Amino acid sequence: MTTFKEIRGKLIRTLDTDPTPATNYEGEIWYNKTIGVLKASEVVAATWSSGGNMGTARRSLGGAGTQPAALAFGGFDTGNTNATEEYNGSAWTGGGNLGTARRFIAGAGTQTAGLAFGGGPGALTATEEYNGSAWTGGGALNTGRGYLGGCGTQTAGLAFGGFPTTGATEEYDGTSWTTSPGSLGTSRYDLGASGTQTAALGFGGRPTARDLTEEYDGTSWTAGGNLNTARFDPGEAGTQTATVGFGGYTPTVIAATEEYDGSSWTISTSMSTARGGLAGAGTQESAVGFGGATGPTVTGATEEYTGSFVSTKTLTTS
Repeated sequence: MTTFKEIRGKLIRTLDTDPTPATNYEGEIWYNKTIGVLKASEVVAATWSSGGNMGTARRSLGGAGTQPAALAFGGFDTGNTNATEEYNGSAWTGGGNLGTARRFIAGAGTQTAGLAFGGGPGALTATEEYNGSAWTGGGALNTGRGYLGGCGTQTAGLAFGGFPTTGATEEYDGTSWTTSPGSLGTSRYDLGASGTQTAALGFGGRPTARDLTEEYDGTSWTAGGNLNTARFDPGEAGTQTATVGFGGYTPTVIAATEEYDGSSWTISTSMSTARGGLAGAGTQESAVGFGGATGPTVTGATEEYTGSFVSTKTLTTS
């Protein structure tokens, strides 16, 4: 039997203080008796905004860090580059050069403790560690590859997929790489990657644009929810249960952005500039995308992402 509450909806609560964003929901209304006003919550849509351009425009580069402290390294402009740049939330400045210039490189870690590995041309095994000013050599990958996925930290990194087409997964302990018993369910390259060594996410990739998503638990990969737009070579940021993926190729360049919640992808606000071969850093709530190619032309453009969030507003009669 239908109840009165089901017909009329939820009651308006009377509260001493406003609920936190974690405990309220879109469209909730309440009366704050401490200040004597009626309030409501609303979801503010995600946005992309322009950041400072990189000093070296490039594609197929590596990225690490956060939105206000990102790290960009390697890539391709008119040839392979070893250039490193550091972002402070508004502008890029030069950092120490990679020991090996390369493109199709993977990255992990932070701006002051970064990790760069793999790449090409060819199938490189070289690993380098960044201390905030200079790169030094680390342990070599067991399986040389470019176009690979990478995530984690400098002392707990993860490498998976790549070209020549493979599903091989390796774990880094700050000194050496160990091959994991768990390989991707679908071998692929040019895929997106986020998360940690024991809770990683791999999505998209090729040959041919993929919509597949897989989750890693530190031992094995299992299938996750499919992307709404199949793509390869995207930018990404976040964790296994809160990732934002953006841009890439379908094979044409796209600006499409999607958010993953640990089970499914939701379409979000598109980037201002469609591109593929870009890098990303940060979280689902606060990400940065940089570099890439808009077609035949490489770019140094940077965009900052602010994820959707629940905001509180005061209700008035006006």
